[in-house]
Amino acid sequence: MSTWKLPGDAKLAMSIVVNVEEGSEMTIADGDRGPEVVDELGVSVRKAIRNYGNESNYQYGLKAGAPRIMRLLQDYDIRATFTAAALALERAPDLTNSIVDGGHEVCSHGWRWIHQFQMDEEQEREFIRKAVASIEETTGTRPYGWLSRYLLTDNTRRLLVEEGFTYHMDDYSDDVPFWDTGHERPIIVLPYTLDSNDMKMWTAPSLTPADWLQYAIDSFDWLYREGEREARMMSLGLHLRIIGRPGRIGYLEKFLDHIAAKPGVWIATRKEIADHWASQNPA
Repeated sequence: MSTWKLPGDAKLAMSIVVNVEEGSEMTIADGDRGPEVVDELGVSVRKAIRNYGNESNYQYGLKAGAPRIMRLLQDYDIRATFTAAALALERAPDLTNSIVDGGHEVCSHGWRWIHQFQMDEEQEREFIRKAVASIEETTGTRPYGWLSRYLLTDNTRRLLVEEGFTYHMDDYSDDVPFWDTGHERPIIVLPYTLDSNDMKMWTAPSLTPADWLQYAIDSFDWLYREGEREARMMSLGLHLRIIGRPGRIGYLEKFLDHIAAKPGVWIATRKEIADHWASQNPA
């Protein structure tokens, strides 16, 4: 049975995850068959045309959303994990430099923010290798974690092991890390969460920012309470173009205020969490 004692006798490992997808989403300008289908308006365009309106919504994340998020992280002295599509970082060098200068971790969110599950094994291997090479070139450090866009293949985790990754996020089954030893080398599964993700404000428009905040606080408070007996981990998934809006960013600030007021919270990058888990729970 695994045991986990957090640094400073903390009760909860808090992982702030900022997704960087903007500039790497689907568009016929990059050779895709159609435009990006994830749209705040919920309008799915199936024709091979440019959806300039939705593209500008994504660009908002880079132009206005990212600076707000980066300032908050700096104000609260938080080092986050940026799950980034490699091409997005290439196309946004100012943001990339800000991530590196802030000491944040970059986890791979693919070469582009596209559907990996449609690839055969060799295509997926090349996709993973391109992401690693690109992120290492733009940030100076290769990624050690991976998050797919929604779905993965039967080959994904084995390929990640073969390509030197140490943790994998495509799992929602627990509130603590665990090992997958079914491959050539063990890999840590670092479960992610969708229920508290700010994407809910796009997929469920009736969910207000205040609703999202309350759910995030309720999740934190319950895990913090359980952490009195056994350490827990919480993930909070964010997007530049979503939480970075002026009517939403203040609710992230309120969440950060809430966790900052609690003793015994270890705010860490996902690699730090994975490494710490491995140090106490050898595969």
